[in-house]
Amino acid sequence: MEIIFDKEYLQVMYSTGASADKKHRYQPNIIRKYIDIINLMKKARNILVLCQYNSLRYEKLKGDKAGLSSVRVNDQYRIEFEEQVKNGETVATICNITDLSNHYK
Repeated sequence: MEIIFDKEYLQVMYSTGASADKKHRYQPNIIRKYIDIINLMKKARNILVLCQYNSLRYEKLKGDKAGLSSVRVNDQYRIEFEEQVKNGETVATICNITDLSNHYK
């Protein structure tokens, strides 16, 4: 898949392994797992490959986040992305890492 970062801090965090600003600071283990998952997504031929990894818990989101999909980084964080098809190939746009502590409220 081709990965397009929607927000600059996501690109910086992937490239450098650290967050550049104070607003988007994450624990080092979260950043490492984020980078690993992005690398996995880059190697994947399509979205169906993500379904093979149960730990990622791939899902299409509903409600106010309809149109987005997500994979889990851990129990608290997930990577949200928009799926697009370009020339028959799925392109994933990385949108946001969201804190899930209040997900079901």
